[in-house]
Amino acid sequence: MPQLGETVTEGTILRWAKKVGEAIAEDEVLVEISTDKVDTEIPSPVSGTILQILVDEGETVAVGANLVVIGEAGEATAEPAAPPTDESVEEPAAPEEPSAPEEPTEPAPQPAPVAATTPASAPTPTEMHPASETPEGGPDSGFAMTAEPTDEEIDAFFAEPAATGSELLSPVVRRLVREHQVDLSKITGTGQGGRITRKDVETYLASAPAPAPAPVETPQPAPVETAPTPAAPAAEPAAAAAPESPATLVGEEVDLDRIRVRIAENMARAKQTAAHVWTSVEVDFERVERVRQAHRESFKRDEGFPLTYLPFISRATIDALKAYPVVNSSFKLDEKKAVFHKKVDLGIAIDLNQGGLVVARVRNADGLRLVGIAREIRDLADRARANKLTLDDLSGSTFTITNPGPFGSFLSAPIINVPNVAILSTETVTKRPTVITTPDGQDMIAIRHIGYLGLSWDHRAFDGSTAVLFLQRIKENLETWEWEQELA
Repeated sequence: MPQLGETVTEGTILRWAKKVGEAIAEDEVLVEISTDKVDTEIPSPVSGTILQILVDEGETVAVGANLVVIGEAGEATAEPAAPPTDESVEEPAAPEEPSAPEEPTEPAPQPAPVAATTPASAPTPTEMHPASETPEGGPDSGFAMTAEPTDEEIDAFFAEPAATGSELLSPVVRRLVREHQVDLSKITGTGQGGRITRKDVETYLASAPAPAPAPVETPQPAPVETAPTPAAPAAEPAAAAAPESPATLVGEEVDLDRIRVRIAENMARAKQTAAHVWTSVEVDFERVERVRQAHRESFKRDEGFPLTYLPFISRATIDALKAYPVVNSSFKLDEKKAVFHKKVDLGIAIDLNQGGLVVARVRNADGLRLVGIAREIRDLADRARANKLTLDDLSGSTFTITNPGPFGSFLSAPIINVPNVAILSTETVTKRPTVITTPDGQDMIAIRHIGYLGLSWDHRAFDGSTAVLFLQRIKENLETWEWEQELA
């Protein structure tokens, strides 16, 4: 499993392009892998013959794990390795044959003593038995018990994959097992050597019957011969049963696609990691708007796309990041360190036509002027919506900007793109009446193009004064810079 990005630690096999026994050329597509960043096709590093596939489709493994064995062209496949695996699975079945004849001999000699010893072997009320010892007709939860299990007993039970022949479980499979308290002995592994895969667990969960609700015990009134009104207690079971019937859910259940699952996992992880705080400022975009209007037609004619507010905001933000380098850093609490980045690799959140969201990187953005930034952002957006971004495009940003303004947003509090320590949100710019001060010091009401900038920042990395000063620097740049020079 290759290292597909700086922060990527594992990958999921989506599709093998070749089968065992097929020939493959160097740089020909070998496998498609999904990570928390993107799905990508991996080329073969060598030419030869596929001898053995070690990781099945749907399995998740850590970076560095062996995926496939490729031999010389024409070399025989590793089919002989399969029989030992089957034999090792079938071998435990051999001792079960001699135990079969013992069943009819058990009740034959002395049926009476068997009945006498049954109560003696019954578990005491405080005993707990693993699922393998659960008597017939016992619970399906994995434990037969009359007392609540301790956390240690539950962990010990779920930490015994050897009982199922699946010693190697991926982190995803272990999480599913713990979340749903799955009894691994009830699942047949379809992975290499009988290993249980994520598909096996999901198939089991989908097909497993829902647990029957516990019966509601209705207290029976004591028989009183003199009471002539038994009808009143008879109505109680109907009233008690009413809450037991769940409300019918109206709607269509659909499977989540991979990008939505990745977004959900990353957003939840970011919220649990960074100490999110939000700060905002109001910005007068009048100076920017006048330059945009003056160059609108010529810019579109020369570049092929319109000149928006985003390049202006990006350019002003890059300058502020240089003035406040802690905002352009990464925070590593576990190592008790902070990494101050020497350059600005600007991350831009790109909407995939309501089909997901990715953050693409403008490399060395601090070395670009306004037009160069506009070109880079446009190129990334076009390639993202055409599904042509590379892993390098989607990793390594040091600060991120998200741009919901074109959709009509007023104020947004975005989630930080960890390991960044802050993310800037650009909101809609609209005409509003506001108070301005003229050069001679007079206050007056004027119609101006007003918008807001919101900053979600990690309070672990810096404090509120830095966040406000950083936003004020962006505001000052947007309101005072001679933007004509940037377009010259």
